[in-house]
Formats: sequence, structure tokens, C-alpha cells
Amino acid sequence: MRYPLLPAALALAMGIVIGRLLSGAPLAGLFGVAAVLLLLALWKARWRPWLLWPLFLLVGWINLSRHDEAHSPHDLRRFGFDEPVLATLRGRLATEPALRRNERRAGTTTWRTRVILEVRHLRRRHDWEPAAGRVAVSLPEILPAGFHQGSEVEVYGILRRPAGPVAEGLFDWARFLRNKGIWYELVTRDLRDWRPVDPGGLRPSLPRRYATWARRCLSRGLPEEEEEVQLIWAMALGWRTALTDEVAEPFMRTGTMHLFAISGLHIGLISGMLVAVLRVLQVPRGACVFLVVPALWFYVAATGGQPSAVRASIMMTVVVGGWSLRRPGDLLNSLCAAGFLILLWDPLQLFQASFQLSFFVVLGLALLMPFFEGLRERLLQVDPLLPPELLTRWQRMQHDGARLVLGSLGVSIAAWLGSFPLIMHYFNLVTPVSLLANVVMVPLGGLAVMSCLGSLATGAWFPGASELFNHAAWFWMHLMTGLSQRAATWPGAFHYVMAPAAWQVGLYYAVLVGCVGGRLWQSGRRQWLVPCGLGLLFAWGAPAWARRGRTEVVVLPMNGGGAIWVDAPGRRNDLLIDCGDEYQVERLTLPVLRSRGVNVLPRLVLTHGDVRHVGGVGLLAEALPIREVVVGPHDFRSPSYREFVARLREPETAGDTALREVVGGDAVAGWEVRSPPAGTRFARADDNALVLTRDFVGTRVLLLSDLGSKGQGALLAAEGDLGAEVVVAGLPVDEEPLMPRLLDRVVPRRVVLTDAAWPAAQHAGAALRGRLVAAGATVLATSEAGTVTLILEDGDCEVRLMPGR
Repeated sequence: MRYPLLPAALALAMGIVIGRLLSGAPLAGLFGVAAVLLLLALWKARWRPWLLWPLFLLVGWINLSRHDEAHSPHDLRRFGFDEPVLATLRGRLATEPALRRNERRAGTTTWRTRVILEVRHLRRRHDWEPAAGRVAVSLPEILPAGFHQGSEVEVYGILRRPAGPVAEGLFDWARFLRNKGIWYELVTRDLRDWRPVDPGGLRPSLPRRYATWARRCLSRGLPEEEEEVQLIWAMALGWRTALTDEVAEPFMRTGTMHLFAISGLHIGLISGMLVAVLRVLQVPRGACVFLVVPALWFYVAATGGQPSAVRASIMMTVVVGGWSLRRPGDLLNSLCAAGFLILLWDPLQLFQASFQLSFFVVLGLALLMPFFEGLRERLLQVDPLLPPELLTRWQRMQHDGARLVLGSLGVSIAAWLGSFPLIMHYFNLVTPVSLLANVVMVPLGGLAVMSCLGSLATGAWFPGASELFNHAAWFWMHLMTGLSQRAATWPGAFHYVMAPAAWQVGLYYAVLVGCVGGRLWQSGRRQWLVPCGLGLLFAWGAPAWARRGRTEVVVLPMNGGGAIWVDAPGRRNDLLIDCGDEYQVERLTLPVLRSRGVNVLPRLVLTHGDVRHVGGVGLLAEALPIREVVVGPHDFRSPSYREFVARLREPETAGDTALREVVGGDAVAGWEVRSPPAGTRFARADDNALVLTRDFVGTRVLLLSDLGSKGQGALLAAEGDLGAEVVVAGLPVDEEPLMPRLLDRVVPRRVVLTDAAWPAAQHAGAALRGRLVAAGATVLATSEAGTVTLILEDGDCEVRLMPGR
């Protein structure tokens, strides 16, 4: 068999997937079935080929159950902590503390430290109890250097279940932790909640001390606060603190973020340099493997053991071992070996984005590069009867340059085809510019890594040379940042898209492997090529076709503010009603729009000048092109509102954004403006808020914003039917929404209140809810329900909440 580990790795992965889908199966029963299959395979040799694959499948299932289920009597899940509790945990830090930096628009910087705690004891009141499990601990500041991997600590804080996504399509923190075997998080206030059990105990590990020395070495002769220096740390040492959202964004949009993951580029360069030096020193092949492989794994440990680094190191171990034994290597077989060993060690890796991206990129290279290399040879083929010696130097240089460029382009295309469905699934991005950007950025990244390795190799004994290498690395990194920022601004460089479902991603890779791997090219199977291609296109287009007549009204929880996204059929009538303040725009509004595939906002409606509703409109306009902004006839005192509207009124600063003023009776993207009436003006901003309504084939929706009592009176005085099945309303300052007279006119069946959990003045109290329920309405408050989505189709209205709400 050419690829003996391929079916074994596939069977192991299938067993892990089945274990996740059928969680809760008794571990003793799975062990019993596996034991029977093993005995049968040992007894009957001719049954062995048929029994090994189900045996591997059961191994994967058992292994996942061992990691994923609560088998220990002291497991934290057995304590029943479904609600947050105050607790003190004692245990060992299982990872190095990860520091994250957030840059605010106001110029302030905030820090957050996260670390995984291996819990051994728990105290809720007075006595310690045995406990077992892994907990994600967070601290809103920098953890001192005395806390490191292996430290024994006691930590006090709020122990709770991790929160799920705020809205559909956003990052799921709870699932992310679950895929690492973590079911709880502990939130601490400050360093006073942390206490080392043995302050003078365990020293940092050798890889940790090496990483600290390496950062000092790579910054020799350069200011540490420079962005390029910190990106050099990220690229060479896996120091993720440098990759803030602002810094990482151009690399994400150009598809070059992979350069900052310790991967095959780093491992290949290190092993190549070590082998070259050892061979110059005339070290035998057989001895090289015992020097190169430990050095590779030490580097992996020093850089945090990222999945891509582990995968690349396993593959390089296989390659170097085969080279030392003079055995030919195979990329796909080495990939299967790496996958099999990693999943055998930690089956939860299968569900992590880093593992999936790392393996499918290499799978794309293994499957597609033979085709691209053959195509390159045909394109560059010269006269076979012409000896190469007769070619001029210029012709040979042209030929070698074309081979290099076409080879780099082939690698870029193969890696893109192997990764783009996963990038769509996890990051809502498609990056066509990466096909060209990687042709330039990967060689620059290689030069930067080589310079870093030169600096580390000479740092201890030749500081002058180390400093020269650092300046070279700074230069290459400066080129990389400039090129990524420039490439991200090219037209069509990237697009935000809706994430495909997991089954769509799986179908894509099945068709890719079937077509490129050669199965469907075999005689008698080629007639299935066209049906498979059409089936893939249909499967990817079917969800969009099913949504063609549907309108979704997404009410976002803004902690007392307001933002409503109306996703109509097509893009022409989509609109965003308010956006929230700057924090909410950055945290919620923009991610929701991008998860919906919004690259240009057709229309933005600003109901009134409340900072909680429109304070982040400047940030939104910087991040997303807006075609039209709709406002009411009145100005407001809010500085952010006044500055933004004033800018749109000047042709020099408005750009491509049109400004439109509306009053009662006007129409906006199929919605009727009901208030404020023309010629009226109230002293309070809430009373001047825009009110919109629309009838969706028998289901009318009324959006009241924060309309106050005088504004409600003007709405009642206007002509027209105010009846609506669904009402979305905020809480006006010091007043209530839907006063009794308006409630009697509207007669809603469902009321969505955009309130806040605190302070009490912005929370929908029991009296308000009781009054609305007494009128026959079902009440949902975003402070408790989270994001509320109204799905309007064929005269029906479905209300959908986030899971767990």
C-alpha cells in the first residue's frame, strides 16, 4: 500500500467525530468492543485487514471520550456549577500566561492575561475539596514573571460557564474552550486574587528561559516598542501579544497571517541550516538525526507548541529520519503520520481551527503541486534537441526566474485552494489577493526568519553580528508590513462572506480529494466529474437560494443602546438602524455585519442623537463604506452625531456617502417613516426619534427606538393605522416605552425591549413587563434574551434566540 497511514488516520478521525456526535456512550462498553475486535484480529490473520480500521475508529472514539467526558468523581462538572459562584481554586498553571494588548481609539492601552489552570482543589466557603479539571483564568492586567508554567497557585474569582456568542456568526468562546477540554472559566479582578503556593519553588523551564533570552537577543540594537520588532518576536518565537487586532488586520485581509504561525517555513529553515552545518563538519547522516530532531523539538517547546509547529516537526522528523536512512520521503504519508500521532495524543485537536488549517494547507500542497509542477514544465519546455550548454546566460536566467515565480505561484494557489473554505468558515473572509501577495510575502518571511536564526546563532558569542542580523530582520519585516497594508487596499483584495456550514466544507474537501487525488479520473469514473462539480455548486448555493424570500430583523443587545440590522432579500434594501457607541461598534456591530457578508452598507438610519445609539458612527464609517445615511429633520446635541452629519453635508468630506433627511410619511427601503411629523420639534432627543414600520405580507413590525412620551403623543395624533404584531422599543430616559394609549392602538403580540442589565434606570423592570404582558404581549428583553432575530417569510414571523437563552 502506497499510503498505509492514510486509512488509519482517517479511521481515527472518524472515530473522534462519531464520539463527539454520540457523546455519553459508556466507556466500558467501548473498551469491550475494541478488545473483541483486537482478539479477533490476532486470532484470524485473514480478517486483520478488515478489523484494523474499525479498531482504529474505536480507538479514536475511546480517546475522545476519555478527554471529553466527566469520568473522575471530582470532575468540576459534577459540582453542578451552572450559575456563577465565588470560589478559590488551587492547582498548577498548565500553560505559559498569554498576554493580550488592546489599543483603544482614545489612545489608551488595556492588557489582559489568560492562562490555563490544572485544578486540584476547590474552596467555596471554608474547607478545601478535591477537584479535577482545566479552567481558563483571566486577569485584566499583566501577570508578574514569577507566575509561569508549572507554578502552584491559589486563585480567587468568579467561577462560571464560558459565555456563548452574542450573535449568530460571532466567535464562540464556549465552544473554543470546550475544544480544548475546558468547561469553566475563572474571572479575577486584580493581582490580589492571585497567590503563589510556593513563592520560591519551581524555576521556569529551559525552553521558557531560552524564549526570554531570545526576545532580548532579537531586539539588540533596536527599540523594543517598535511594531516591527514585536512582529519579529511573533514570527520567530510565537509571541502573540504583538498581534493586536489593528496590527493583524492587513495580514488577515491579504491571507498572509499564516507567516506568524510557527510552521513548516520555520521548521524547514532550521532543519536545513542545521543539516548543512553538520554536513560541512562531516557529521555522518546517521548521527545528524540525533542532533537535528532534538533541536527542532526544543524550538517547538520554546515557541509554545503551536499545532502547526507540532505538525511540521513530526513531518520533518519523518523526513530527516528517512534521509538519514537513505529512504525516500512522501509528503502525504508524512502528513498522515503527523495527524495520526497528534490525534492519538490529543483528539480534541481535530476540532481546532489551527489544526484544521495547518493540515488542509499541506494536503492541498500534496495533492495539487504535482499537477502544477507538471504544468510548469510544459509551459517552460525548451527544444529537447537543443543542449542546455547552448543556451545563453540570459536565457538560462530567464528560464530559472520563470521556474521560481511559477513554482511560488503554484504553491500559493495550492495552499489557497486547500484553506479558503476553512478561512470562510472561521473568519468570514475570502482573500483573492493572497494568491499574489504570498508569492512576495513568503520569500520575505523566509528572509526575515533566516535573519532571526542568524541573530540567535551568533547572539551568545558575536553580539555585533547578531545586531546586524536584527537590522536585516527589521528591514524585511518593514517591507512585509508595508506590502500587506498596501495590498489590503487594492480593489477586490478581500471580501467578507457568510460562513459556510461544516457539512459544506466537508463536501468541498471530499470533492477536492476525489478529483485531484485521481479517484474520479480513473477509467469508468470520469462520468462522475461533472455531476460532482454541479453537486458541489448546488450544495454551496442552496442555503442562499433558500433565503431568497426571507427578511431577517436582528435586534442586537447594546446594553441600553440600540442597533438593528435588517437583512432583506438581496442587498439593495438592507439597512442598519443605529449602530451603538464606539465600544459596541467594535465589539458587536462590525463583527455581525462582516459575519453576514456585508462589504458595503447600503443604508444607515440614525434615529436620534443618543450616544448609546450613534456614538460609534464615525468608527463604523471608517471601517465600512456607507452608500446613504438617513437622518431626521432635527439636529441633536450629541458631538459624535453633529460632527458626522456636518461632514456629510460638505461635498469635500462626504465622499461617496449621500445624506438624506426624512420626516413622517417618507419611505426608506420599503419602511414607512411614521415620526416625527413635519414641522414638529421637541426639547428632548428621545421625543424626536425616527419611528419606522413595515408590513411583511400580513406581519407588521414597528420600530419605536427610544421614543419618549411627547413623541408617542405626536405619533398617536398622526393619521394612519398603528397596529403591529411585533414592536421593538428602547427605554427613553426617565420614561417608559409604549405608554398605555399607544399600547392600546398598537396591540402587539410580541415586544422586544432593548434594555441594559444595569443600571436599574436602563433595565426593563417588572412593572413595565407586567403591563405589557397584561395587554397580551410576549416580552423579550435583550438584557436577558441577548440577540433577538425576527425571521419574516410568507406572512409568518419566527422569533429566534441564541442557544442557551
